[in-house]
Amino acid sequence: MKKIVIAVSILYSFLALSANLTKIDFQQKDDLSYLNFNFDKNDFKIKKFQVVKDKQVIIDIENTVSTQRVLRAFDTSEFSGSVVFVSAFKAPGKSQDIRVVVQLRDNVRSKLQTSGNLASIIFENRYGAFASSKEEEGALTTAEEKKSQRLLKPKSKSMEDILENLTLSGQKKYVGNKISLNVKDMKINDILDLIADASGFNVIMTNDVAELKPLSLNLVNVPWDQALDTVLSINKLVAEKNGAILTIKTLAQATEEKRKEREATQIKEVAEPLVTKVLPISYSKAKDLTTLLKDYVTPARGSLIADERTNNLIINDTLETTEKIAKIVDILDRQTPQVLIESKIVEVNEGYQKQIGLQNGLNFGYDPIGQIPTSTDLTGSASSTSISGPGLSFSSAPTTGENTRNLLGVTISRFGRLFDLNFQLQLLESESKGKIIASPRVVTKHNVKAEIISTDTTSFEEREGTGEDITITFKETTAELSLAVTPQVANDGAIDLIVELSKEQFGTAPAAGAPPDKTKRQVKTNVLVENGSTIVLGGLYSYSKIESHSGVPYLKDVPIVGWLFRTPYNPQVSKTELVIFITPRVINQERAGLTSSL
Repeated sequence: MKKIVIAVSILYSFLALSANLTKIDFQQKDDLSYLNFNFDKNDFKIKKFQVVKDKQVIIDIENTVSTQRVLRAFDTSEFSGSVVFVSAFKAPGKSQDIRVVVQLRDNVRSKLQTSGNLASIIFENRYGAFASSKEEEGALTTAEEKKSQRLLKPKSKSMEDILENLTLSGQKKYVGNKISLNVKDMKINDILDLIADASGFNVIMTNDVAELKPLSLNLVNVPWDQALDTVLSINKLVAEKNGAILTIKTLAQATEEKRKEREATQIKEVAEPLVTKVLPISYSKAKDLTTLLKDYVTPARGSLIADERTNNLIINDTLETTEKIAKIVDILDRQTPQVLIESKIVEVNEGYQKQIGLQNGLNFGYDPIGQIPTSTDLTGSASSTSISGPGLSFSSAPTTGENTRNLLGVTISRFGRLFDLNFQLQLLESESKGKIIASPRVVTKHNVKAEIISTDTTSFEEREGTGEDITITFKETTAELSLAVTPQVANDGAIDLIVELSKEQFGTAPAAGAPPDKTKRQVKTNVLVENGSTIVLGGLYSYSKIESHSGVPYLKDVPIVGWLFRTPYNPQVSKTELVIFITPRVINQERAGLTSSL
């Protein structure tokens, strides 16, 4: 019984000390995605790390419990941001910890923010979004806040930090204890001693300071560091800090010491031994780097040589200069950004046609004088004239074109003195829709033009000569889809694109054996697009409506009866819409130095 009580007490103590994860939610706002964690208390431990190879961000929450309803997986791929899937579960082998795995589309930057009982992991949906959000926040600060930000502030109120702040040039914020001074014609060194005694710092002054003219001061309730800075500026004194000791000297003396220090440095550079270092260059050209780095070499001593065969850079200079050039090369020798340009060309065609009326009107003949044929003629026996009996045609699917079919037709060759009675009724409505999508893709490097071309070929007849000497040959014609693009990647993640896109397409041939009609759509433009964003380059919408009919004047306009005296009513409507989308994406952001972990 005692063991059960002890176990329950331990479990209760653990639950009391553990944080409870009550909610996980996902939000996307403009160019940032937020994964929020809500706890029941402020005391929680959360950390994250990124697995670049798998494009994942792992979040570990220590000493935290939660329910199965909260620890779930959810799909965020419907959003256009960088987060695709989120999975929360108990950490393997650690029942008191929770692990959350975030699957990304690409390796993007992320940062962790905590406020009270809320923790948020913020992801960039495009490179440079963090910088943009900081600029927007900075734009909201007041003029007073901006002014205070420009002031030089001590890191703390400790003596060393205050003295360090005094040695800097620029506007300062004073935080020392307040003192009052009222002296008349007192030597500068004595005034400095008074301020040092009141504040508690150590001061060393050169003899030149004691020879300065006396000074009168009346300062009431001012910070001691402000009083000291005022005395230094009035007498053009220079202060140097060494721990908690402040060395004060005149400007002339400090200038002379700096000059001698520079001369000593130059002598040291001449006497310093030279070292040789070979730097292998991976992505740049060693010969190009020598042009950029020649100004960093020690004059008259150092040398910089490029080996074009191995693409190595050979440095022969002082140790300090060699290390400096090596750091510059490490920054410059990065992969050139490679850009994947995805485009979609969407063309939608829609046609509508209607035909209502008699195909060729009402046709018949009447012979009041001629002899009426005998019955044998009407049944099709031998006769001087070819006569056939009455006929009826009907089609449930009328069409137009080469194999025309009418809805209803009646033909009577002879009925008494009435002959060649013929009429064909046409009731037809046709509709056509088409959607053509082309999706060319191409990958290229920064500032390098790339081009992709797809060609369709068809043939048509060509006839030469007449009669038996006619010669039939087949000639080819082509339709091309081409995309030419030159990307330039900016440091903030934006991509400047020079795009030339052309799309040709075959239509129908105007006649059998004739070359087909060809349509061409072309766009040439220069646009600035954010990394991973989609932009519409251009759109073309065309609409046409054609209606034509002919008939007997006046009679064709009579209601109902007018259908007998005119051609069918045949309006034709056609619509065409063309839209072009472009999506550029840098596929090697990290290796090109365009991303950094936060």
